[in-house]
Amino acid sequence: MNYNGRTFVSVQNTENGEVSSKTFFHYKQDENIISASYGGGEIIQGTLIGIANEDGCLEFRYNHVNNKNQLRGGKCLSTPEILADGRIRLHEKWQWQDDEGTEGQSIIEEVKE
Repeated sequence: MNYNGRTFVSVQNTENGEVSSKTFFHYKQDENIISASYGGGEIIQGTLIGIANEDGCLEFRYNHVNNKNQLRGGKCLSTPEILADGRIRLHEKWQWQDDEGTEGQSIIEEVKE
């Protein structure tokens, strides 16, 4: 599965998350290295970096600045699902790596241009 050039949007998130349906992720891939920039909604600007594991899951770290001018970051494990129309849906389990330290789950889906 190749993520290069794909755009995703959040469709579901737990209450302690900051990503919303106004947050778009622009993915790039070089071999098994995944990166993305993201923003929208509560997120002013964010980046993520990680790897695509042999089992197809994505393991990454993310950092962003939110609309409260706070620097937030965490780790995430995403499990891909191929939808009937060929788009990719990522089921994400994440955890803030700051004083909060809480966990959450979210789903992002590929946007067809």
